[in-house]
Amino acid sequence: MKKNTAAIVLTLITIFSVAAFVIYFWASPSAGLGPEQPIPFSHNVHVAVKQIQCQYCHPYVAYSNFPGIPPVEKCLHCHNYIIEKHPQIQKEHKYFNTQTSTPWVKVNYVAEHVLFNHQRHINNKIACRECHGPVENIHRLPPKNWQMGMCLECHNKKDANVDCWLACHS
Repeated sequence: MKKNTAAIVLTLITIFSVAAFVIYFWASPSAGLGPEQPIPFSHNVHVAVKQIQCQYCHPYVAYSNFPGIPPVEKCLHCHNYIIEKHPQIQKEHKYFNTQTSTPWVKVNYVAEHVLFNHQRHINNKIACRECHGPVENIHRLPPKNWQMGMCLECHNKKDANVDCWLACHS
């Protein structure tokens, strides 16, 4: 029995260790966070604390199909004066000085055959948070794969166009 006790204890320790790792990995504070960005960016700080409107950083939503990712110059418009010596802001200066776009990591995915039009939604007074949620409470946006059912549910609720070719697939 003593020979088996060591094997049983070792097996239990292994099972417990694997279970603890899995629980920590899936339930850790970073679970559910979006991907790390090349420069840490908090929507919470910029939207909730500083009260910067979405369209300031995403300037193309009102007149384009695409919201636009902020160019380096947009970030430096403020950060030339606000925490300008912070190491992460210095990284932004390097991008600017080398005329390189900040390599932001994409978090919103729409199927290639879909032409989502931000302009139509903004011009129809659909608030950003209706689709993107309360980004003012989030530091790192989690990835989101947009599915047709999500859009149809909203369009049906608002009695909006659901014609495939006129609405999204044109």
